[in-house]
Amino acid sequence: MKKILWLAFGVALGFVVAHQVNQTAEGRRFFSDLDKHTKGFTESIVDGYRERESELRAVLGDAGEALSSTGK
Repeated sequence: MKKILWLAFGVALGFVVAHQVNQTAEGRRFFSDLDKHTKGFTESIVDGYRERESELRAVLGDAGEALSSTGK
């Protein structure tokens, strides 16, 4: 229980500090830059996932066609 309280305290303190930092011009610039990099990273992950998914679907499609042609 004590660990959960420390975790909650740390999260609350983090929000307070982030709010204070965001009130300065440098803080807004920092969070804007952080947001830009996070979105770029997320887009890269999504693009890689979709590319791999299409590769696997192509392979499965080829395998399905091969199985259906041998069953005829």
